[in-house]
Parts: sequence; C-alpha cells; structure tokens
Amino acid sequence: MSDSASEVTKAARKAPGRQQDPEGTRQNIIEVASQEFALNGLSGARIDEIAAKTRSSKRMIYYYFGDKEGLYLSALENAYRQVREGEAKLDIAGLSPLDGLKRLVEFTFEHHHQHDDFIRMVMIENIHHGQYLQRSSVVRDLNVTAIARIGELYERGLSEGLFRPDLDPLEIHWQISALCFFNVSNRATFSQLFSRDFGAPDMLVRLKQNTVEMVLRYVAKPEIFVES
Repeated sequence: MSDSASEVTKAARKAPGRQQDPEGTRQNIIEVASQEFALNGLSGARIDEIAAKTRSSKRMIYYYFGDKEGLYLSALENAYRQVREGEAKLDIAGLSPLDGLKRLVEFTFEHHHQHDDFIRMVMIENIHHGQYLQRSSVVRDLNVTAIARIGELYERGLSEGLFRPDLDPLEIHWQISALCFFNVSNRATFSQLFSRDFGAPDMLVRLKQNTVEMVLRYVAKPEIFVES
C-alpha cells in the first residue's frame, strides 16, 4: 500500500462511524456524486463539492474510486444496477406473458419517472459516446440478464400463441426504453412547446397507459390483443 493510501486508511479508522460502515460511506459518496454528475455532467462536477456533501473527504473519495472518472463510472454502474435489480424483483415468471410484459413496461415507466438522475446520466454518457460504459463489465452483465428475462417472457408468449413471431428481445427492450425514457428526457421541452404539463399526475397516468398499450400492440398478435 502506498504512503498516501495508508494515510487515508488511518484517517478513515479515526473518523467517527466510517470504520463501522465502509460500504455505507462508499454508497453515500456514489449517491451524492450521481446527483452532481446528473446536474453538471462529468466535466462540470467537482470532487470538492461532492466531498462537502458527503460524510467523507476528498482524499477518501480518491482512495475509494481512484479519480473523478472512476467515481463517475461507479455512479453510472450503480444507476444501471438499481433499475436492473428492480426488474429482477418483478414476478414476471408468475404472470401470463401479456400481464408480465405489461408489468415490465409499467415498472420501467415508473422507475424512470422516479429516477430522473438516471435519465440524465444516460444522456450524459451518450454525449461521451458510451466510452465509459465500454470499460464496465458490470453493466454489460446486468443488461445481458435483463435481455435474457425478456427473451424468456417472449418465448412463453410465442409458445402460447400470444406474441408475433420473429421479434428480437433486444429490440423489444429498445422500444420499452425509448417510450419510457422520452417521457422524462423531453418532458420539459414538450411542456414548454405545447403549453401542457407533461409531468402532471393525470397526464402521467395517461402516458403510462398509452406506453403499455403501444408495447403490447407491438408484441402481441393483433387478433388476441385485448384491453386489460
């Protein structure tokens, strides 16, 4: 261990509460950093600001994450982990294929609405052409699992004669993400352009219902689709 790392470790041991919960300290840094990155982007976020809003220090942040880019990547991985863990908790396997697909779309819509920092971070990573995600096997593994679950749901729907053939589970995921993502990413501009509050509770109910129906009509055979 280097002298600087040793000093940081000693400081952490002396700091009240940190030695009892190092993972909690690390998670606190990631949560605060996520807000800063979502608000200011990678270039605009400042480690000093992040440290001031956490129960840590600038040196501790560098100890845990190496540098600002390392912290940004950890925050990005955490954002994807949250949505994938939420999906994994859904009892899709215990539902009919149509109900399972409906529940997945509803969850995605609700998650994106409740986690606008996730949307902003994904937009920022797209500005960087996904170059930081290229470094992350964590996010790749998370997303492989997510597509596999959609694939299992789709195969059940095919075997029961409910879903259209020759659809790609990855493209189904794309369409769900596109519809739900846009409801957050473009809410402010649409609200201004058309003088309608697209974030109002009644509007969100309608938008979610429309999103569910569009995905179901895309995946299900026309002759068996029924309003639920």
